[in-house]
Amino acid sequence: MSKQQVDLYAYLKKHFGFDTFKGNQEDIIRNVLEGNDTFVLMPTGGGKSLCYQLPAVILPGTAVVISPLIALMKNQVDAMRNFSEDDGVAHFMNSSLTKAAIQQVKNDVLSKKTKLLYVAPESLTKEENIEFLKQVDISFYAVDEAHCISEWGHDFRPEYRRIRPIINEIGKAPVIALTATATPKVQHDIQKNLGMLDARVFKSSFNRPNLFYEVRPKKNATKEIIKILKNNTGKSAIIYCLSRKKVEELAETLQVNGIKALAYHAGMDAATRAANQDKFLMEEVDVIVATIAFGMGIDKPDVRLVIHYDIPKSLEGYYQETGRAGRDGGEGKCIAFYSYKDIQKLEKFMQGKPLAEQEIGKQLLLETVAYAESSLCRRKVLLHYFGENYTEENCETCDNCVNPKELFEGKESIVKVLETVLELKEKFKADHVISVLTGHASSAVKSYKHHELSIFGSGNEQDDKYWNAIIRQSLVSGLLDKDIENYGLLKVSEKGHEYLKNPTSIMLAKDHDYDTIEEEAATGGTAALDNELFSMLKDLRKQLSKKLNLPPFVIFQDPSLEAMSTYYPVTIEELQNIPGVGQGKARRFGKEFVELIGKHVKENEIDRPMDMVVKTVANKSKLKISIIQSIDRKMSLDDIADSKGMEMIELLKEIESIVYSGTRVNIDYYINEVMDEEHQEDIYYYFKEDAETDSIEEALEELGEDEYSEEDIRMVRIKFISEVGN
Repeated sequence: MSKQQVDLYAYLKKHFGFDTFKGNQEDIIRNVLEGNDTFVLMPTGGGKSLCYQLPAVILPGTAVVISPLIALMKNQVDAMRNFSEDDGVAHFMNSSLTKAAIQQVKNDVLSKKTKLLYVAPESLTKEENIEFLKQVDISFYAVDEAHCISEWGHDFRPEYRRIRPIINEIGKAPVIALTATATPKVQHDIQKNLGMLDARVFKSSFNRPNLFYEVRPKKNATKEIIKILKNNTGKSAIIYCLSRKKVEELAETLQVNGIKALAYHAGMDAATRAANQDKFLMEEVDVIVATIAFGMGIDKPDVRLVIHYDIPKSLEGYYQETGRAGRDGGEGKCIAFYSYKDIQKLEKFMQGKPLAEQEIGKQLLLETVAYAESSLCRRKVLLHYFGENYTEENCETCDNCVNPKELFEGKESIVKVLETVLELKEKFKADHVISVLTGHASSAVKSYKHHELSIFGSGNEQDDKYWNAIIRQSLVSGLLDKDIENYGLLKVSEKGHEYLKNPTSIMLAKDHDYDTIEEEAATGGTAALDNELFSMLKDLRKQLSKKLNLPPFVIFQDPSLEAMSTYYPVTIEELQNIPGVGQGKARRFGKEFVELIGKHVKENEIDRPMDMVVKTVANKSKLKISIIQSIDRKMSLDDIADSKGMEMIELLKEIESIVYSGTRVNIDYYINEVMDEEHQEDIYYYFKEDAETDSIEEALEELGEDEYSEEDIRMVRIKFISEVGN
């Protein structure tokens, strides 16, 4: 071992306490020390930061680290200071510092105490900072999270595009660019933009063998998530949602169901966000529900679950986020809930953006759809996306390998696709190729006169979905390529040309069909109704109605009894989650019902679907609360309907749902104004004495449509249910 090597290991031990390097860290560090431009592609958890921290400590001068997030910088600076006796060894310069603090940083840098100076790209562009950095002896520049440079990357930051011109202005020094995710396209973009096409590229494998990848249909997702978390009590989990609203709703629902969870998104004030992050790191809570704002630079090695409630906008984002699981090499489960509806939502968000941006966004979404719907090994698809070839037949750690789908012979279909791509001169994307195959004369197909080609409609015995799967599997098998510069254009590879000369058997699998699956309401469900219990509950309701001298429907309506016969609530708390049963109703009538259900469950040894009885957050929507407040102020119902932009019948239905779940409202002031006393009494008496159900149709038939309107009957029925039932 040469002296230089001994020195490097001595520095590693002295400054960081490690005895050995991970992966290709040592080669990268030597390349930086030799003053060469360096490009590092290393997945999360591979030890990226050491690649610039160690050379910074060894080389004379200060290394300037350009990093996108304040939280990230703070973490790294704290970590560096822990390794050193002098706090001046690492500093950050960004908008969060006071003038005095900035002066202290500048003094430390100029007095050569500081080895690492972290700067946000926005701060780097400020004239005063450029002038200051011109006075500094810079050892090298490190561009962290370099994928932010590329519009094809998952975190595009336009200010990253200005880094190279600013480096040229401050003073040239070697550049090391680092990222945890980059497709070949993004990598090329980064190198081109930073003017480092000659840099030495160090690429670690993107394979994380300890992670299990699974995609589930988005059906009762909240319920499923609660079930997963209850089965993994005490394990750290991150759940990603796309909207802040969903983050807050889901975190609240998890809390109500006894799961230690907190929310995290960019709309929260910084102090709350930091406090929630710390509680997660210190294991005071198990689960963080977050938008993608969470996780960059969060060094928690033992996250066991990463769940995507919403599918991300790109596969890079997905890989980056799932990469936060199992960093310690232990188990990591990555579960994504997928429905094509979410993709359509994301496409809607893109409208109104510049066309180029929309085009890029659409391509990235297509890759995500391809991954989610594919029946191929998920690991194979992911690694292929990052330009890496995974050769194992079965990874044994993804849902598609554990439960493989039925295979069919794909030879003829693949030949058809390759021939069509060649016939179209390799100048079109997948959707155009599929239109020609299926015989769909879209405006684009007509404008190129492709509907006149002999191949037009040659694959019309199959649908778009089928041909999409064939193209996807041809890409992964390396028979087709996607043009890296003109993203998305299909080309036949060398291997593809060989295949056309000598086609051999290739077994393919049909893709998953998620189209027919919709998210169901948390209280809905497909569980079977227990008919025996249902009739027992109806009998109990009848007895109670006689005892209390109330019509049965005032106690509980049929849909509520059906839900009870499906989910078996055995406590008043659980009963409150049944549709149409509010707190008041559950307390007033619920005791005998839950006792009967409990007895039935015990006697028949029923395995209660406890995971189904998901407690929902009492969601008296803003509309309902506003209606109740307006009624309390004795506002005319016509005025309330106008102010809410509703028809009168719509408003009455809203008020009905309020009173049916047990809240009392008094609309006498309005009824007395619009209806004479005799009219009111007739309807009231009908519901109290004659009615067998609360049906409006039956009431109209019994009372006579000529004399009574639907509005009249609904209003008096609200009065009756409110007074008698609540």
